[in-house]
Amino acid sequence: MASTVTTSKDSAATSRPGYGRLLRTRGAWTFLLPGFAARQPFAMLTLSIVLLVQHTTGSYGAAGAVAAVTGVSMALFAPYTGRLADRHGQRAVLVPGVLVHAAAGLALTALALNGAPLWALFAAAVPTGASVPQVGPMVRARWGVRLKGSPLMATAAAFESVTDEFTFVVGPLLATALCTTVDPSAGLVTEAALTLVGGLLFAAQKGTQPPVATTADGHTRVRHASALRMPGVRVLIVTFLGIGSVFGGMQVSLAAYTESIGEPGLNGVLYGVFAAGNMLAGLACGAIAWKVAPQRRLIVAYAALALAASALWTADSSLLLGALGLLVGMCIAPALITGYTLVESLVPAGARTEAFTWLTGAVALGQAAAVTVAGQFEDRLWDGAGFLVPMGGTLLALATLLALRSRLAGAPRGRTVARGMGHREPVAVD
Repeated sequence: MASTVTTSKDSAATSRPGYGRLLRTRGAWTFLLPGFAARQPFAMLTLSIVLLVQHTTGSYGAAGAVAAVTGVSMALFAPYTGRLADRHGQRAVLVPGVLVHAAAGLALTALALNGAPLWALFAAAVPTGASVPQVGPMVRARWGVRLKGSPLMATAAAFESVTDEFTFVVGPLLATALCTTVDPSAGLVTEAALTLVGGLLFAAQKGTQPPVATTADGHTRVRHASALRMPGVRVLIVTFLGIGSVFGGMQVSLAAYTESIGEPGLNGVLYGVFAAGNMLAGLACGAIAWKVAPQRRLIVAYAALALAASALWTADSSLLLGALGLLVGMCIAPALITGYTLVESLVPAGARTEAFTWLTGAVALGQAAAVTVAGQFEDRLWDGAGFLVPMGGTLLALATLLALRSRLAGAPRGRTVARGMGHREPVAVD
């Protein structure tokens, strides 16, 4: 075994990393544009299901349960999708995935419109969620290949968070508009169509996908330990579960609130304000040259998120709810961005797509649980009781983060080890 020790970064590390430098990265636009198109439908999925099933059943509890099955299915299958992408290439996973997702989404729509029993909707929700294309993690993995050790990695994490949140500004507005002014099924049908087209366009960008690791003979793939075996990743999963509880609780509770005041069209606006806060904070995070350690930034950001989410249930007007939603959104972005940034120091390159999908899946799982509980709260308790869910989810996750924060310490940044006979790239020492 040979080891190499690096003591300095690229000279560019001393300059302030910005979005301009990031977007001038060679080949970036070839995956950014189709990647944006491919991830847009994800922001429409849960809300489209909630609005369709609530229309056909009259129950937010049933709507939340179907959406929750979709989210749980996605959370369970997403890491395996990421692992397959690491081992076989992103294109090999994306093409069949988007075909299955479009077909399953249309089947769920048809069943809901024809008054199928709840168990049938659950059955259709499983493949719909399991086949959600993991475009966001795949784009992040492509950035990792392009930037490899560059100080722009934190900027890329911020840029991806902003891109995600921009889709969550547009997606809920589009889903609400389609479901309330065109047809209750229009949101889910559009989501399926956009997933198919956008996913195939992204899969076609073969030149920028991360290479599949092979041995010297070019045939046997190098196997990496699962990202889940790393303690820091497990801590991040818990924190992202709490973030998912905010997304899910907000989606159901805002829909129920706007329905109760006779303004269902206001739902997309309020959720858009929430997502806009996230996007604006993400832009600011990416423009700052941080000197505070990411572990500390995550704790501070998460404490602010828990505090802001704890005030949601007190809102008694649309204006106050919008202001609190904006504040909560502004607190989410720093936590998300810092969590994704920590993956670089916690996970070797060959397992990062899987790590990103674990985090994305954790958000989906937290969202699914929150949708279910918030739906039950709205049906059985008072209007606005669903807002208790984001408070509970973030406080529990914050307590876990504080107790296990030492596990987020990454490998020493300057030291790498090269293994074997030179056919593998150096990997960070754990």
